[in-house]
Amino acid sequence: MVQSIYDEHEGRFGYRRIRDELRNRGYKVNHKKVQRLMKELGIKCIVRIKKYKSYKGTVGEIAPNILDRNFQAEKSNEKWVTDITEFKLFGEKLYLSPILDLFNGEIITYTIGPRPTYSLVSTMLDQAFKRLSEEDELLLHSDQGWHYQMKKYRHTLEKRGITQSMSRKGNCYDNAVIENFFGILKSEFLYLKEFESVEHFKLELEKYIKYYNHKRIKAKLKGMSPIQYRVHAQHAA
Repeated sequence: MVQSIYDEHEGRFGYRRIRDELRNRGYKVNHKKVQRLMKELGIKCIVRIKKYKSYKGTVGEIAPNILDRNFQAEKSNEKWVTDITEFKLFGEKLYLSPILDLFNGEIITYTIGPRPTYSLVSTMLDQAFKRLSEEDELLLHSDQGWHYQMKKYRHTLEKRGITQSMSRKGNCYDNAVIENFFGILKSEFLYLKEFESVEHFKLELEKYIKYYNHKRIKAKLKGMSPIQYRVHAQHAA
């Protein structure tokens, strides 16, 4: 079973996550036994978190940091965070713009394109807003990139009754959760996979984000994946 879970997650799980997944499947076992079994099988987590560089664009005026590093949310669609990161593949650049829900770490939606244009952000917002109900009171946090300072962006949020929050100038820790996601994405996906083309990369990215949302368990989510945790919370409410 240890080998099966390891293979299913393509070597991304270490002994703690494998232990948690075993418990999810009804096997009561401690981490030391999983460590020993993995050693006997000759397997170990192949992921090593590496440094990455987020695309920052132009930093502008300081805006209110309403989130203020309070990354806890009581329910879904209460606090979202967003940012843009850059990939370099086959001599080309690609820009990824996702939205992450702080309640469960779920990637709500994302857009990807060859240029960091405003449409990358506006399309992302259009897709994400489909998740909102009239009862939701949402805070959306970003850095001070030029996309998030545009009147179009501000007006779009105002129109939907969404509160805008922005990091302080030059302080990446104010948006640490989305930055952490980019680190995970690049360590577990970009650096471990081989891609045949940009289109192949996009297809594999879609698969990975689906995997991240549906199957990648987290200790702070009680050993559940983001979507499992959200569904569990909804049933418990």
